[in-house]
Amino acid sequence: TQLREHTASRLPEYMIPTVVPLEALPLTPNGKLDRTALPAPDATSKEGRTPETHAEETLCTLFAEILSLEKVTVDDSFFELGGDSIMSMLLVSKARRAGLVITARQVFEHPTPAGLAAVAGSVADGAVVGGGDSGIGEIPLTPVMHELLDRAGPDSLGYVAQSNLVVTPAGLDFTVLTQAVQALVDHHDILRARLEVAPQRQLIVPEPTAAQAAPWVHRVDAAGLDDDALHQLIDEESRAATRRLDPSAGVMVQVVWFDPGPEAAGHLLIVIDHLVVDTVSWRLLVPDLAEAYTELAAGRDVALEPVPTSFRHWARELSALATTAGRQAELTQWTDYLRGPDPLLTTQPVDPERDFESTRREVSVRLPAAVTSALLTTVPAAFHAGIDDILLTGLATALAEWRRKQGHSAAGTLIDLEGHGRNALSDGVDLSRTVGWFTSAHPVRLDVGAVDLAGLRAGGPAAGRAVKRVKEQLRAVPGDGLGYGMLRHLNPETAPALAALPAAQIGFNYLGRLGGTRPADGHDAQPGRMQDWQVVGGGGGGIDPRIPVSHALEVIAAAHELPDGPELTLTLAWPEALLAEAAVQSLAAGWAAMLTGLVSHIADTGSGGHTPSDFPLVEISQDELDDFEATAKQIEEGA
Repeated sequence: TQLREHTASRLPEYMIPTVVPLEALPLTPNGKLDRTALPAPDATSKEGRTPETHAEETLCTLFAEILSLEKVTVDDSFFELGGDSIMSMLLVSKARRAGLVITARQVFEHPTPAGLAAVAGSVADGAVVGGGDSGIGEIPLTPVMHELLDRAGPDSLGYVAQSNLVVTPAGLDFTVLTQAVQALVDHHDILRARLEVAPQRQLIVPEPTAAQAAPWVHRVDAAGLDDDALHQLIDEESRAATRRLDPSAGVMVQVVWFDPGPEAAGHLLIVIDHLVVDTVSWRLLVPDLAEAYTELAAGRDVALEPVPTSFRHWARELSALATTAGRQAELTQWTDYLRGPDPLLTTQPVDPERDFESTRREVSVRLPAAVTSALLTTVPAAFHAGIDDILLTGLATALAEWRRKQGHSAAGTLIDLEGHGRNALSDGVDLSRTVGWFTSAHPVRLDVGAVDLAGLRAGGPAAGRAVKRVKEQLRAVPGDGLGYGMLRHLNPETAPALAALPAAQIGFNYLGRLGGTRPADGHDAQPGRMQDWQVVGGGGGGIDPRIPVSHALEVIAAAHELPDGPELTLTLAWPEALLAEAAVQSLAAGWAAMLTGLVSHIADTGSGGHTPSDFPLVEISQDELDDFEATAKQIEEGA
C-alpha cells in the first residue's frame, strides 16, 4: 500500500506498477531466478477491490453519486465510467465539501478513487488551492464576451440570458427566499458585476454591501392554475424578467417565485445575464441557493463553501497571457486553419442583415439509453479518447456523407469547437466553485479522408480508423485551445489578422451530462413529483431575436440522465433561409447512424487502440502503433 501511494503521488495512474505477492521466488537448478516460472500480473485481480481508507471510501461514494451508479470500486476510472471534464469539477467541489482537497488536473492524472486518495490533501490539515486575489474590482472582458458584444451590440446584451426553473418546497417563505438570494449574490461576486463599454470594455464588481438583491426577487400568484395556464404564465414572466436585466446598471439577476399557495410545491424561475453565467455555473448556483434558504429557514447563519479562485483572477490572467510569446507563436497554426478550403455548406452564406436568431429553426434526434451509455463509456475508453472525440467523429463522417449525397466536395470541414473553458491557466488555480462565463471557442479542421462511410455505419474497421484520425486532428490543436480567443480578441497586434479571415460555418458544443428533463420537455414536470430545488427545465426567453446568428449551422449534443438511463440528444439549428428542413433532418439522422456504427464497432475483437498522441515522448506513426498493438494481442492470445 505504501509503495502504491508513493508511486501514485508521482506518476500517472497507468504507470503505477502492479505488485504480485509471492511466498518465494522461483529458481532454476543453478539457483538463478526462473523468469519463465514467474506469474504474469493479473490486471483483473484488482477488479472489485473495496476501499481500504476513509479517503478511498469517500471518493468511491462521490464517483457513484456523480455518475449515477450503484457501486464504484477503488480501481474504477472516472472517465471510463462516463465522467467528463465538467463532471470532474463537480467531483472536486464535492470532495472538498467531504474534507478532501483535489484538483481537476489530478482527476485526469489519477482518475481512480485509489489514485486520487493517494494524492488528496485534507481540509482539516489546511490544504488550500486557489488563486488568492479578490473577485472585487475591474475585470477585463474575456474573448467570448467580446464576440457577443461585437455581434449583438451593447444595447442587446440585457436580452442575452440563461434561465432555469426550479421546484420550490411547499410553504416557501418569500422573505427568507429574498435573504437567500442576497446571500447567493454576496457570495458569488460576479453576480454583482456592472458592464462598462467606454472608455474601455470591462466589468466592475462592487463590494457585497453595494448590491441589494431585494428588487431582483418577485412573487407571482399562481394559485389554482392548471398546467396550461401555469406554463403560459411562466413564459410571460420569463420574457418580462429578461427585459428587466440591465448589465450597464449592474442588474444581472432576476428571480420569480410562482406561489401556488401555502400547502403546495411551487416553481422558482432564475434568470441571469449570460455575461456572468454559463452552463457549469448553474451546477453551483442552484445547490448554493437551496443551501442558503435551508439554513436561513432553520435560523442558522449561511456559510457557503468558499470560492478558491475568483473569476476576476482568471480573466486578468487570461488577458495577461494573450500577449506572451508562447501564445503569439500559435498564430500561424490558427491562421492555417482558417485559410484552408471550406466549401459552402448552405445554399447561400450567412447574411447578418437577414439571418437573425428569430429565424433559427432546429431538429433533434435522440439516441436510446444502450447506445448512449456505450458512447459515454466503452467507446471512448476503447480508443483512450474523450466523448468529444467520438461525437465529432460521428459528425465529421456524417457531414462528409451528406455533402457527397448533395454532389459537393467531401473535403475537410472547419468547425468552431465551443467548450467550458475552465482551464487552470497556472498552478494553484481551482475553478470548481467559480461562477462566471468561461466558455471558449476555437476553430479546428476535421478531415476524415477517404473513409468507407458505409462500412462505418455498419461498424466495420473504417469506424476505428475514423476515430483515430479525428482524435489526432483534435490533439493537434495548439495548446489548450484558449489561445485562439486570446489572439483574436485580447491581443491588438494579432486580432486584425485573424478578424480578416473567413469564419467557420459550423459551431459545435457538447453540454455534458445533464440531470432532469430533456430540452423539449420544457417545464412540463409536475413539482409534486420532483424533489425540492430540483431543476425541471429552462424558463424560456434567453436571447434577443434581433441578434445575428454566429454560424450557418449550430450543432449541440447533451446527455440527459433519465430514469431508464442516459439519453443523448443531438440538435441542429440553422437560419431558415439557408437550408431546407429535410436536408438538416438527413444530416441529423446520419450523425446518429454514424455514432451507432461506432458502438457496433467496439463489439468486434481487436477494435479500439491507441494513437500517437497517447505517447508524447516517442515519435511513432499510427501504422507502426497499430502493428505493435496487433503483435502484442497475438502474443497475449498465444500465451
